[in-house]
Amino acid sequence: MVRTQIQLTEEQVAMLKKMAIAQHKSMAEIIRQAVDFFAKAKHEGGEKQRRRRAMAAAGRFRSGVKDLAASHDSYLTEVFGE
Repeated sequence: MVRTQIQLTEEQVAMLKKMAIAQHKSMAEIIRQAVDFFAKAKHEGGEKQRRRRAMAAAGRFRSGVKDLAASHDSYLTEVFGE
């Protein structure tokens, strides 16, 4: 491994410490995992790939409701009770 130095805000350090304690890992390990996750997301096309997958899924499922597009607000209100 290569040692490096970074500067973090106090809030970032506090968050990392909480995550490290909860996961029984070091802060360094949490940071390495975050870097891996970020790099993988960017390398694999990130947002473009997610959009492509979402577009491929659009329209593949049927609710059976005939007026869903026109009445979606009322259906959401019914489900979430607002």
